[in-house]
Amino acid sequence: MQATTEPATVGQWWETRQEANVILVTGRVFDVLDVPAVAGASALAKMATQDVETGPVAVAGTERMYFFVASRGAPADEDEWWSCGLDSSPDTYTQTESLRWHCRESYVLAPPSRYGTGQDVRWVRGPARYPLPDALRLLEFLADACEEEGC
Repeated sequence: MQATTEPATVGQWWETRQEANVILVTGRVFDVLDVPAVAGASALAKMATQDVETGPVAVAGTERMYFFVASRGAPADEDEWWSCGLDSSPDTYTQTESLRWHCRESYVLAPPSRYGTGQDVRWVRGPARYPLPDALRLLEFLADACEEEGC
């Protein structure tokens, strides 16, 4: 239930509670495009054939795939900001579209975490080797994959 951006504090917490989940706030440095795993895998394959850099990618069990992208940043006109409006309510979760853009006022569970259902969140492409791409570049591939897979 605690949060910080201080690396020394985070390191200290992990030494004492290595099983603790990692929750990353989106919309500041990065956003996350969140799609059904089957659509994400399809999009990854298409992006690979076209030499499109995806950046970090994580998978949550067999259900969802998270594409970490550069945040679009604060626009000059604050009216252009939108909140993704997601929360952890199961009713809200199942009623949202299959493609979700976690931006301002949202978060994702990051590797090496585990959902209450027992599903692990793990890296497919870790953040150390892959820079954050522009979200709009990946959005086309992800939207097409969701449509093709009937998500």
